[in-house]
Amino acid sequence: MARVIIVYHSGYGHTRKQAEAVHAGVQGVAGTQTELLAIDAEGNVPDGAWDTLAAADCIIFGSPTYMGSVSWQFKKFADASSKPWFSQVWKDKLAAGFTNSASMNGDKLSTLHYLFTLAMQHSMLWVGLGMLPSNTKAAQRNDPNYLGSFAGLMAQSPADASPEQGPLPGDLATANAFGKRVAEVAQRWRATAD
Repeated sequence: MARVIIVYHSGYGHTRKQAEAVHAGVQGVAGTQTELLAIDAEGNVPDGAWDTLAAADCIIFGSPTYMGSVSWQFKKFADASSKPWFSQVWKDKLAAGFTNSASMNGDKLSTLHYLFTLAMQHSMLWVGLGMLPSNTKAAQRNDPNYLGSFAGLMAQSPADASPEQGPLPGDLATANAFGKRVAEVAQRWRATAD
């Protein structure tokens, strides 16, 4: 059974909602175990989180985009991951990432690149979004992958939207499909390891 862990920080609840949609996508794949690990407002993970991450087949990283990168709370978690990095505990695990910000662009790609670089430093293997963008004249804002990402999952929540109002439904549907894709890849990866 593939174990997919989603570790994320959410400052206002929008990225939490995105994480929950990814989680629901993972849960929809039979034979997959999954867990959400929230990084708290002080940048700490719950008790036992490092052991949970060490036992995972795949780790999905999530952070809002603040000032063109991850939140300081996620950065604190990433810096604390130097202990598993030193002994390469996460080596050859799968990795993926997601982010959310108020603007359509909002420099979300630099956040995904940060998450990708973190995964590469841990000798992990990255899983991208795996979905074509909705970029025709007929495309609507709630179509899958309207934001046109390939490197990972992006979502947009208007600056004045509550977590009940954002991310928008199309971004949440994309998040669900992303979770499903990552879980299916994790199952294939786990089968080759056994």
